[in-house]
Amino acid sequence: MYKFIQKMKKALLIIVSLIATANFAQDKPKLVVGIVVDQMKMEYLYRFSNDFSENGFKRLMNQGYTFHNTHYNYMPTYTAPGHASVYTGTTPAVHGIVGNEWFNKATGKEMYCTDDETVSTIGDDSDKEGKMSPRNLQSSTITDELKLSTNFKGKVIGMSIKDRGAILPAGHFADWAFWYSKTGAFISSTYYGEKLPDWATQFNAEKNYLKYVNKGWDLLKPKEAYNESLTDNNPYEGKLYKKAPFMPYNLQDMYDANDAGVLRSTPFGNNLLADFAKKAIESENLGKDNITDFLAVSFSSTDYIGHVLGPRSIELQDTYLRLDETIADFLAYLDKTVGKGSYLVFLTADHAGAENVTYLKDNKYKVDNINYKNIQKELKEFSETTFGENLVLDYSNYNVFIDKNKVKSKGLNLQDVKQVFKDYLQKQDYIKRVYTEEEVANANASDYYLNFVSKGYDPTQNGELVMIFKPGYVEYSSTGTTHGSPYSYDTHVPLIFFGWNIQKGATHDRKEITQIAPTITQMLKITMPNSSDGKVLLEVLEK
Repeated sequence: MYKFIQKMKKALLIIVSLIATANFAQDKPKLVVGIVVDQMKMEYLYRFSNDFSENGFKRLMNQGYTFHNTHYNYMPTYTAPGHASVYTGTTPAVHGIVGNEWFNKATGKEMYCTDDETVSTIGDDSDKEGKMSPRNLQSSTITDELKLSTNFKGKVIGMSIKDRGAILPAGHFADWAFWYSKTGAFISSTYYGEKLPDWATQFNAEKNYLKYVNKGWDLLKPKEAYNESLTDNNPYEGKLYKKAPFMPYNLQDMYDANDAGVLRSTPFGNNLLADFAKKAIESENLGKDNITDFLAVSFSSTDYIGHVLGPRSIELQDTYLRLDETIADFLAYLDKTVGKGSYLVFLTADHAGAENVTYLKDNKYKVDNINYKNIQKELKEFSETTFGENLVLDYSNYNVFIDKNKVKSKGLNLQDVKQVFKDYLQKQDYIKRVYTEEEVANANASDYYLNFVSKGYDPTQNGELVMIFKPGYVEYSSTGTTHGSPYSYDTHVPLIFFGWNIQKGATHDRKEITQIAPTITQMLKITMPNSSDGKVLLEVLEK
């Protein structure tokens, strides 16, 4: 009887231990996967829904929590500010990434968001492509706070086809950030280490991009399934590497005439990234213990294709149908390797995108596309006619930079000069508003769009004047599309939470993109990013 009681005690201890372990494992997710889809409009989840599988975007929406009305709350709505804002929980006015590139007042030259001349490329022989780091990012990220909260035991890896899509989400303390080179390799910089991990070197040596190049790009489904898009080779599409926009594409020819960078502008850039993500999870043992790891994945090919071919092209629809399959496969992989209910996914976008202007004009909407070079030229001519000299240092990202030294040397009053330029710009047909730096500094809630400008404005890095175009006007070519404005076609993006501790649901209440980071940190019970205002998404916290 004594032996029986002892055996029962041991069995109970084992059961209690297993329960405690299980409860501890569920206290936090083993792995967080942040997915950003470049240039994804919320509307794509509706428009292409009938052609999606049940296991990709639909699985996220049907089993997760969908925020149908999430917006960016600043301008300019570009890739680098978007990724930085998602992961810092604040806006460019604070985190300092005010564009993909911008005019540097100190040097008088354009600077790129992740440029870092102090580091070197690792992973291939290209020099410039790898001289990148997060040093220009002024705020901490979700991923930074995870590293700090785990005493740097939790692993953080960022990856994307674009350097900025990998580096900014990964933050300052990441184990690694990887991005795609025109050589076909995923590269990094010496900011993260002296050489690539062996698994990444092996992946590159396998030249996995070639399997996608070799098979070419044809439609995933019968052509009649693409009735949500315009006809193939329509007048609103540009050309991919000088090829007529017509299915199928011979990627081998494009590759032979260029380099492995052509994969960026095909759906298979997303596939290759997903392959690399699986390799990282496997090789780095992400999600294999009870210390939370973080994988930041940014799918960029949607943006490349959207820019060239536009939001109504068959190619873009095909890209999303293929991305749906890629996500379905990736979720299945996470189920198998990390375990259902043990990982947390959020999916969003870094910005949305406008309709093609020519298409709108052909359908009787009075809008136009504006060439930024013409704006620069006309500003210079106006300045020379008015002041006898060009007082404009630069025009970029809707900002006009005035040469204050020249203004002073000519004995002019800077405020008067700014007002003269403002009055001139306000008369242009494409302009809705022009604000001076003083007006931006004194922004208040009564001017809706001024608040967008203010949240995207850093006085040490932005211009003396900021302009907003009228709705529908874009600063781009007559084919394809772009983004950057404060209007809903550029700000309205998807946001879905899925997996660990997420119950099915949806809301149509307006939310802001800067609420993602503090929400994730609350779920992980860690410190919020240092510049976040702390506004959270209660819908996924209170459940």
